[in-house]
Amino acid sequence: MAMANDKTLCFICNENKITYPCKGCSKEFCLVDLTEHRQILSNELHHITNEYNEFKQTINEQKQNAQNFPLLEQINQWEIESIEKIQQKAQEYREIVTKSSQTCMNDIDMKFKDLNEQIKQMQIANEFNEIGLNYLRNQLIEIKEQLNNPSDISIKKDSQSIINEISIISSKKSKFNKWKQNAITVAGENEKGEGLNQLKCPQGIFIDKNKNIFIADTNNHRVIEWNYNAKEGKIIAGGNGQGNRINQLNYPAGVIVDPQNHSIIIADYLNRRVIQWLNQHQQILIHNIACYGLAMDKHGFLYVSDTQKNEVRRWKMGDYNNEGILVAGGNGIGDQLNQLNESTFLFVDEDQSVYVSDSNNHRVMKWKTGAKEGTIVAGGNKKGRNLNQLSSAQGIIVDDLGQIYVADWGNNRVMRWCEGKEEGEIVVGGNGQENQLNGPVGLSFDDERNLYVSNMENHRIVKFEIIL
Repeated sequence: MAMANDKTLCFICNENKITYPCKGCSKEFCLVDLTEHRQILSNELHHITNEYNEFKQTINEQKQNAQNFPLLEQINQWEIESIEKIQQKAQEYREIVTKSSQTCMNDIDMKFKDLNEQIKQMQIANEFNEIGLNYLRNQLIEIKEQLNNPSDISIKKDSQSIINEISIISSKKSKFNKWKQNAITVAGENEKGEGLNQLKCPQGIFIDKNKNIFIADTNNHRVIEWNYNAKEGKIIAGGNGQGNRINQLNYPAGVIVDPQNHSIIIADYLNRRVIQWLNQHQQILIHNIACYGLAMDKHGFLYVSDTQKNEVRRWKMGDYNNEGILVAGGNGIGDQLNQLNESTFLFVDEDQSVYVSDSNNHRVMKWKTGAKEGTIVAGGNKKGRNLNQLSSAQGIIVDDLGQIYVADWGNNRVMRWCEGKEEGEIVVGGNGQENQLNGPVGLSFDDERNLYVSNMENHRIVKFEIIL
């Protein structure tokens, strides 16, 4: 009986047996189960020993190679990413400097040829005096100086950050380009008509790198390509009468060229559709929109103004099966900062800020990316002809310095405004001479900064040459 009283329940097998306590867990085990329990503990000790040895090896490796510390790896990754950003920025600045230098060299070459021609004329005529020779000498000195100091940009260093950042500073910021006031007709100088050498109320225009002009020949319901120095244009869309068939247009207002595939994109206004013309084929990109102005940013997004909804929307190129993204207006007709009243022409800058001709509000609005309302950057002081006013603003261009050029339709002039200024200045026109400007609508620059204007009421496209 005494032995029976010594028996207790085993924790594992749950039977009355002679048991032995484990001091570690304070439980009772029979001899068989105690042996198994001890084996489990031995296995755990072995596992801990292995982990210890592995960790010891890791410590020894990190002692031998301090670069393996996790924080150092993060620093190394930061270094790699920073170098990549610096290399990208450096390449961007190299391209800016290269382009600026090439422009400067082209300018020098043009001046040099002109000087050479003047010298030849003096030699042939054998008529020259001290005044003429001094003029030639000064011209040569000026060209030499421009060659020795070719760039109109410089490097500005920022020493405040841990890495000395640099930026490109353009000396052009202190210069305001001017244009000759006598317009040169470059398309449609044969009065209004339907011939290939005629236009009828042209509106939107686009100039490509070869100075070819793409014209929304609005009242002829066609788009014309007028090659540089050509006497007549060629029809590239429409021209089959007014209508809504796929080969017809109805009051086309805007036209641009997609630089990626060289397709022509047209705002077919009264047909309420945006059309793409590529390789002799047309397709409708966007349906049911009172489209007027078109623009494309550097990422290939297409912007369209809707004069009926008083808004501007953006579409990703190739993805038109949606309603687009609202980027300006869209709050009904009105003159508040979040409203538009007949949005016509557009311009999109490098930052994807959208400039809109708010025609019936006689102003130009700028909407930054994601903004809920715009800011007035030109006009906005009711209709008028003072320097702080516009009259039915139409075409817009914004140059690299942020200067805004506006076709001031009702005042027969082109205005230049600097953002934040109370008033603009007249660039061309505004002198009441109908042979200069009469209802200017579309605006465009070529690569030499010559200014082109679609002179709607005179049924022609004119060019104002830049003064170098």
